[in-house]
Amino acid sequence: MTTFTNNTLVEQRAPAPGWPEILAGAVTYAASYGLVAVFLPLIEDDGVTGVVGLFVSGLMGLIALAVVVLVRIRGLAPFGFRRAKVRHLALGAALGLAAFVILSIAAFAFMAVGGEVQNVQASYQAGAAGGVLSLVLTFVAGSVITPIGEEAFFRGVIANSLLARYGAWIGIIASAAIFAAAHGINPIMGRAFVVGVLAALLFRRTGSIWPGVMLHGVNNTAALMLPVIVAAATP
Repeated sequence: MTTFTNNTLVEQRAPAPGWPEILAGAVTYAASYGLVAVFLPLIEDDGVTGVVGLFVSGLMGLIALAVVVLVRIRGLAPFGFRRAKVRHLALGAALGLAAFVILSIAAFAFMAVGGEVQNVQASYQAGAAGGVLSLVLTFVAGSVITPIGEEAFFRGVIANSLLARYGAWIGIIASAAIFAAAHGINPIMGRAFVVGVLAALLFRRTGSIWPGVMLHGVNNTAALMLPVIVAAATP
């Protein structure tokens, strides 16, 4: 919204999201999470469970954002839906790939010394390995819908709010910890925390969720598709 005062254009900026937005989004996200926890296990096929699970992961974030927008800030730009520069998108993609490689090496090193890492993404990988249609749906859900939904809520709302009020250290670390906790107490939690830190740094640097979406999407794509590629290449 703009107003004119003494022939000078004055931009009336929307307020930064804060605790009202965090609480409204958190309640909505938690309610959606509860419904998914009840109904998703009713699906018996692992591949279908994986595809549906990825779609609803993204939808939960988008539904939470929709509720948040209705609280008081009627627009998407204050939540990071802003155009990003190509170099920032490229940086996001590079960081997503680097995070996947480094964290995968760490996981293999842990297993090499006798540690056990549970594969909590087995149903997602089953979806990717379930044929051409299932592979396409898994890619769309895991590499596009999930990153957009999760970045919209966890960076556009939570990190955005915490950064504006408490500064970089608390905003980045706390939002990444919340993002990791939302993935459950399991081996993927550490990976989610690292992705959350990197995505929050990108958000702070650019003011846009899209570099984080690129980071998130590339990381998810590698995690979903690499096992399928390895299996196909193995005699």
